[in-house]
Amino acid sequence: MEGAMQIRNFAQLLEAAIQRGPARVAVAAADEANTLAAVAKARDLGLATAVLFGDEAAIRQAAESAGVDIGGLTVVHVPNHKESVRAAVAAIKDGLADMAMNGRALPGHLVRVALEPEMQLRTGKLFTDVSIFEIPGADRLILISDIGVVVSPTLEEKVSIVQNAIDVARALGIETPKVAILAATEMVNPKIPVSMDASNLSKMAQRGQIKGGIVDGPLALDNAISPHAARVKGIQSEVAGHADILIVPDVDAGNILAKAITYFARGKMAGVVVGSRSPLIMPSRADPPETKLMSIALGVYLAMPPK
Repeated sequence: MEGAMQIRNFAQLLEAAIQRGPARVAVAAADEANTLAAVAKARDLGLATAVLFGDEAAIRQAAESAGVDIGGLTVVHVPNHKESVRAAVAAIKDGLADMAMNGRALPGHLVRVALEPEMQLRTGKLFTDVSIFEIPGADRLILISDIGVVVSPTLEEKVSIVQNAIDVARALGIETPKVAILAATEMVNPKIPVSMDASNLSKMAQRGQIKGGIVDGPLALDNAISPHAARVKGIQSEVAGHADILIVPDVDAGNILAKAITYFARGKMAGVVVGSRSPLIMPSRADPPETKLMSIALGVYLAMPPK
């Protein structure tokens, strides 16, 4: 469902999420300092409460070493990371949590466990990562997908990636999101399969097979986000120069683009896995506390109904 107002920056997202909270977050392999700092801040803001699954001694040691007060957060001792992931996901199934978050476990393990039929989190949709970026100089948030779950998507999987991203954008108040399918060039070239997929996705959206947004591609990154580049190249498109969503060809391209934004451009990011019955928060283990906090905020905003 669309938000009443377009959320244009992380301050607005955090405020809106707090108004919907507090949500209950089950944290797997919680013996990680930045994760603990994020959930403690979420507790202090009234954004979320947390149950911390993992080795209790390691969790308390990580908190003490980082100077993080985990008072008021429940710690459940689970002796190893793999079992802590299973316990965190099961907490959603059992109605004890609204979402699950990864701490120090291997990145893909949370999604693999969530996909198990007995966890009852499947909805029939593809699980995909949707990340949002607050970039210096930009007047809006930019969504990028998929940078973390679907490694080398087929055309069919790209349809789901695009649709999931549109649904998130609409939830953030972007009434008709503009979606750029990225490639190395804006020209359709049979020798570049990515450009062919982009062209097909654009046509599928025109025919109603992708709903709720305006989709165009292939578009190179510059003419997807820069009105000047789009004008210089003579591209006539509602999307060119004004994209809200960037769809990358594969997880390698997405991961590189995301890290270029955060490390070179000093952008801020948050991410969530959607397609599940409940959001899954799967940040990089190297992400700072702010990224993890904003990922929690995004998850809370998507999971919890307006009050």
